[in-house]
Amino acid sequence: MNGSRPFLLDTNITGYIVSGRSPQARRVLDEVALHTPVLISSVTEAEILYGLEMKPGAIRLRSAVEKLFEIVEIRPWDSSAAYSYSRLRAKLRAAGKTLAHPDLMIAAHALSLDAVLISHDNAFRNVAPHLDIRDWANDV
Repeated sequence: MNGSRPFLLDTNITGYIVSGRSPQARRVLDEVALHTPVLISSVTEAEILYGLEMKPGAIRLRSAVEKLFEIVEIRPWDSSAAYSYSRLRAKLRAAGKTLAHPDLMIAAHALSLDAVLISHDNAFRNVAPHLDIRDWANDV
C-alpha cells in the first residue's frame, strides 16, 4: 500500500475508529496492520485519554480505546519530533499558514517518523505540501 513507511493515526481518525463512526477506517486499519506498522503519537494518546476523562461513564468507548492501543504502537513525542516541529512551524509561518499546536505536533511527529499521516481533518491541508496525508474515513 505504501511500501515500508508506517502509518500515524491522528486524533480524529483514532476517534472514528474507536467510536465506530467510520467502519471504513476500521476496515483499512485491520487490513493495513497485518503488514505495515500503525502508530499513534503520544500527543494523540493524550487527547484520546482526555476525551475519556470527560466521559467517565463511557465504558464501551474506554474498552474500544484500550483494544486499539493494544494493536498500535504509541510513539513518544521526542527530540526528533521537536526538531521537525520547529522546521514545519517555520515553513508554515513563512507561507502565512497556521495549524493548531496539537495538530502541528502530530504532523511534525509524522514527519520525524517518516510516516504517512492518516487524518480526516481538513486542518491538515496546510501541511499537505510537506507531508503525505491520507484519509481512511471517506464514509463520514
